[in-house]
Amino acid sequence: MSCAALAATLLVAAQAADRNRRAAQQAGESSGAQTTQETATASAAPDIEANAPRVRLTTSEGVFVIALYPQRAPLSTANFLRYVDEGFYANTLFHRVIGNFVVQGGGFSAADESAKPTHEFVANESGSGLRNVRGTVGAARSENPHSASSEFYINIADNPDLDPLPTRWGYAVFGRVVEGMDVVDRMGTVATGSVGPFKKDSPLKPIVIQKAERLPPAK
Repeated sequence: MSCAALAATLLVAAQAADRNRRAAQQAGESSGAQTTQETATASAAPDIEANAPRVRLTTSEGVFVIALYPQRAPLSTANFLRYVDEGFYANTLFHRVIGNFVVQGGGFSAADESAKPTHEFVANESGSGLRNVRGTVGAARSENPHSASSEFYINIADNPDLDPLPTRWGYAVFGRVVEGMDVVDRMGTVATGSVGPFKKDSPLKPIVIQKAERLPPAK
């Protein structure tokens, strides 16, 4: 996977999302309307299925839990759990943070910022109906729509520009943060810049995934 290509595609989506937000603000969106929008966002993400797999990520910024959608995104879910079960994510970075957009990680070693070897790519499941709303987790990829591997991102805002259109593939959602979204929000506010191989949007103080582990099914 090309880090530069992925950065370019996410940057385009981030710019589009920013234009949409500015247009809404210029239209006179009130704080009350924003509160209504946040409430709508909370209901936009589908309910977590009974006995859905859950993964706890322990990071240098704190702990959060992701619940997965194996029925809606079976390939992406199985791929993510494969890396979790292999211990792949231990000591990897959240290497990209774009404020009010996404945090992204799971592909680069915290020891030397090198890309870790990954398994085969996963087919794009962005047509599942799962939307890129705040708190959802998706499969990061390059410009090739079927190039997702270990990297994932978390939406820290509603990002409809990442959803599919009839004329193009989107970015596949496969989970949702169900505990610790405040930790993810905190990640989204850190200072960023050029660090090592990352030309922009990389945390100046590394955000490290210390451990990713499955949890027992919720009762």
